[in-house]
Amino acid sequence: MENWSLISLCVLLGLTARWAVSFHSYSGAGKPPMFGDYEAQRHWQEVTYNLPVHEWYFNTTNNDLNYWGLDYPPLTAYHSLVCAYVAKLLNPEWVELYASRGYESHSHKLFMRATVLFTDILIYIPAVLLYCFYFCDGSSKQKVATAFCILLYPGLILIDYGHFQYNSVSLGLALWGILGLGLGWDLFGSLAFTLALNYKQMELYHSLPFFCYLLGKCIKQGLTWRGFFHLFKISMTVLVTFALCWMPFLSDPKQPLQVLHRLFPVGRGLFEDKVANTWCSLNVLIKIKTLLSRETQLFLRLVFFVFRSMLPLLLKDGLLLPYVVTSLAFLFLSLYLLSALERSTEEELRLGLYRKLTQLLSLCILQFWFSLAAMAALSFTSVWLKPPAKLPDLFPVLVSVLSFLHFLGFIIYFNQVQLMEPQRKKSQKKTN
Repeated sequence: MENWSLISLCVLLGLTARWAVSFHSYSGAGKPPMFGDYEAQRHWQEVTYNLPVHEWYFNTTNNDLNYWGLDYPPLTAYHSLVCAYVAKLLNPEWVELYASRGYESHSHKLFMRATVLFTDILIYIPAVLLYCFYFCDGSSKQKVATAFCILLYPGLILIDYGHFQYNSVSLGLALWGILGLGLGWDLFGSLAFTLALNYKQMELYHSLPFFCYLLGKCIKQGLTWRGFFHLFKISMTVLVTFALCWMPFLSDPKQPLQVLHRLFPVGRGLFEDKVANTWCSLNVLIKIKTLLSRETQLFLRLVFFVFRSMLPLLLKDGLLLPYVVTSLAFLFLSLYLLSALERSTEEELRLGLYRKLTQLLSLCILQFWFSLAAMAALSFTSVWLKPPAKLPDLFPVLVSVLSFLHFLGFIIYFNQVQLMEPQRKKSQKKTN
């Protein structure tokens, strides 16, 4: 009974935070001729509803790809089509071909925010709650704190409700995939992750852990019979799911090739809006634009969104107030969670590797507060101070450098923890 009360509280606060953000600005509001990501999502509904499938990803008389052409996998297009049918019932003007371009109204904004909220309730929030309350170790308070931190993460809320990116759909499906693997339902997990990949191509970054885990499990069972049959079932699940998602585009070989071309728009380069903070940071010391050819930059472009920073983008779209409010709420809950971690033993924190460094935990806390101070200072300077005339991009570059250092630190730490986990388990077995 207590768990259900805590789950209800998590859902209530998560929904409240999302709906509160929905009353603020959004990407491209009142800014012709492109009107930002808000118009992009509305336009995709217009295109998918009014045009045949074979025109969705092609530049035609009725579909100008230079005006927010579709650049996500088929499942996103189908989602836009479903939303378009609902929009057509509520107000046909919202998806009228040509005439609806740049359409903005309070009722349509609420409709768009409601579509994001609906997918959160349907896919993302249940996956998070199931993971936190049934898969995470710790007390009920620790599980609640973890769920709050995930559901109130500012980046996801601001991007999904300010830019209508529906990242919660792909992340939620990927999390359902993880839950499936955790429960031993490998076929369900493979199905869920394949759907995530067919919704957003950025899920490619999560594909390697899924692949290695499932392949390793099959090898462990033996590839002579049982393991081979399990691998066959997983492969067929993935292939059939892909085939069903791409079926409308398989009648003509040009169709899937054009879709792939749209999914990987290499022409944008590495430095668009300075959100790829790794490359912006390195470019300060090594002039990547000058030294590397366009072909080499193309390969680097595939990891564009692995290292990114959202602050310049949020400020550009007038989301300062929601950014501050959600960040403070997230900080409060993080501190609550941190206080729980401070009472844990080093073994529980998987810090056995660093027992010789007796002050490591204190160092981590010091780094945590330094990180907060640096983030607050850069946020303040980005909003209230003007950069030097000779360095107009000073603050976005500093944000990129700080974000890059954080990503680098997290990668090093969590890879060390992950690699040493088997040794920790072995030592526990010997002790037992």
